[in-house]
Amino acid sequence: MMDSSDKREENWERKVLERLALETLAEQRRRRRWGIFFKLLGFAYLSFVIYLAGDWGSSSDKRADGKGYTALVSVEGVIDAGGEASAERVIASLQGAFADRGVRGVVLRVNSPGGSPVQAGMINDEIARLRAQRPELQVAAVVEDMCASGGYYVAVAADRIYVDKASLVGSIGVLMDSFGFVGSMEKLGVERRLLSAGGNKGFLDPFSPQRADHLSHAQGLLGDIHQQFIAVVRKGRGERLKDVPELFSGLVWTGERSIELGLADDYGTVESVARDVFKAEEVRDFTRKRNLAERFAERFGANVAESMAAALTRVTLR
Repeated sequence: MMDSSDKREENWERKVLERLALETLAEQRRRRRWGIFFKLLGFAYLSFVIYLAGDWGSSSDKRADGKGYTALVSVEGVIDAGGEASAERVIASLQGAFADRGVRGVVLRVNSPGGSPVQAGMINDEIARLRAQRPELQVAAVVEDMCASGGYYVAVAADRIYVDKASLVGSIGVLMDSFGFVGSMEKLGVERRLLSAGGNKGFLDPFSPQRADHLSHAQGLLGDIHQQFIAVVRKGRGERLKDVPELFSGLVWTGERSIELGLADDYGTVESVARDVFKAEEVRDFTRKRNLAERFAERFGANVAESMAAALTRVTLR
């Protein structure tokens, strides 16, 4: 049997253990509460940043004086499916501008060296469709530094094209570029082993000797696309174009020379067109830009794709 002193000692130890257990539980609760608090705080901060960086549309209210405003849609950089100047993004911007009843005219600000003929063609077609829906709404293309190739493909859909005297305009042509490494491989003693199903599946493979029939086929493809480009330019510019042999050769000209050739109409800037042509000096930017969430998703997706690609066998349909 335990005497009273042993019982007191046992009770004391039990109380200490219980107190330690309670303190531990209380500390865990406090940590959880603080953890939840900081997570909520971080989520609120991220949501606020995304809200500030996002494109939440433009007001469709008219000005108090009833004059309305000029809509600005920018085509900046290379025109391709994954960039700021993708057809999806530019078309969404144009649709927003044309849907706004306060808009008195649309300025298409072009600063592009070109890009995908498909993406440029989609934008050109959509401008024509929107203009047919609202024929009273003029579209003016304003060229800054460069409006070449696919950029000009887009610009010719406008009613008029304005340039700076030093702008670079034109490059009405099509190219397909790559490299040939056959000579370097021979010097290094490297043998190319290309397996394919289909006699032409290795079309223009840079590590194989260039075949005459492949080269002829590629030139045919480029010629077809070039003729499509020329047809779009003639449709957009009409009788304003001068009969110059080099016009569709892929050359570029200064803005000053482009006016003489009929590739452009006059000198002008976004502000001068809004003020003097549309009589709506206030300019509102309708350009859709990638917000923070889209940029994060794109970056995350690229990292995942790179990791997956490294683990896959290189058998592709392309």
